[in-house]
Amino acid sequence: MRLVVNGKFTAQRLTGVQRVAYELLRAVRSTCAAANEIEMAVPKNALEAASPLERQRRVPWLKGDLWEQIALPLATRGELLLSLCNSGPIFKRRHVVMVHDMAVYDTPLTFSWMFRTWYRVKFAMLIRHAPILLTVSAFSKARICALLGVDESRVRVVRPGTDHFGRIESDPSIVDRLALANVKYCVIVGSLDPRKNLARVLAAVGRLGYLRGVKFVVVGGANSRVFAQSGEAPDSAAAHESNAQIVRAGYVSDGQLKALYEHAACLAFPSLYEGFGLPPLEAMFCGCPAIVSQHPALAEACGDAAMYCDAESVEDIADKIERMLTNDALRASYKEKGLLHAHAHGWDRSACELMKILRGETYEIEPAIAVRSVA
Repeated sequence: MRLVVNGKFTAQRLTGVQRVAYELLRAVRSTCAAANEIEMAVPKNALEAASPLERQRRVPWLKGDLWEQIALPLATRGELLLSLCNSGPIFKRRHVVMVHDMAVYDTPLTFSWMFRTWYRVKFAMLIRHAPILLTVSAFSKARICALLGVDESRVRVVRPGTDHFGRIESDPSIVDRLALANVKYCVIVGSLDPRKNLARVLAAVGRLGYLRGVKFVVVGGANSRVFAQSGEAPDSAAAHESNAQIVRAGYVSDGQLKALYEHAACLAFPSLYEGFGLPPLEAMFCGCPAIVSQHPALAEACGDAAMYCDAESVEDIADKIERMLTNDALRASYKEKGLLHAHAHGWDRSACELMKILRGETYEIEPAIAVRSVA
């Protein structure tokens, strides 16, 4: 066996990074002529049926970072290892690593001192032992080259797809549960991470109280601690908590999120930092027009299919949300452009690009690992 995938992510909660790994490998399984010869090494606490590949190698010693740094390289000696989730064993020599962003350098204050120090050490070691780095956007490639001093010829871009939402079964029960049937609403994908800019989005919502009957649905871990992180006054946070226009959906399943997108008037996603930014493309795939920040990664991902706002201006965020909610012709135009744009981003194409990169390197991968072309 020549190619082994780092399956640490099979024991983790599904976020954007893990989503990319799952979908890329699922697509490899469907497009690669010898996918059954590619093996995934998984820890003992991997979730049942979590591997998108048929062949698994269970490595039962240790867990978490210790598993990745000690058990995994021992179990894959002499084999090419593919790590897709921003991390990997730092002393593994035959190793291809996907680094999604340089947030630990670009936005250091959003991480604990221990976390950002460990990842900076990890990245510094990985670039010494992994001849090829993968990433998800031209923006992230430029930041990797600038911050880690890596020659651009060593960094290859494999952009994510969005057609996984086509396989997800919509669960409209959440629309009824949140009393959103026949209600015009804007979806806000929020979290405790200050980079998601939730405090400014909700401050913008506070300026739109005159839009009677309109709701703003916050998906994710949104609570008052966000405002403390973003420097907002406690009384302002309390005002947002009591705003009757704001509906807290909390964490939702993929099916519920798809239903929310399908029935929404728009998505507001003025993120301050992204390596790529899947949520706007997922929303577009479901026919939901997206309002995003002017961050270079989001502009690269969304092209002319999204409406752009100044992420640091509460006034501009409010203005763009109002325009999208009140102008039916404008909303229909962005819906049409978004559908065309998102449906052009397929994971099969991403998988073919990944396998072309792997086949093109001098790692002596089995010749049988070939991919069918995707038009």
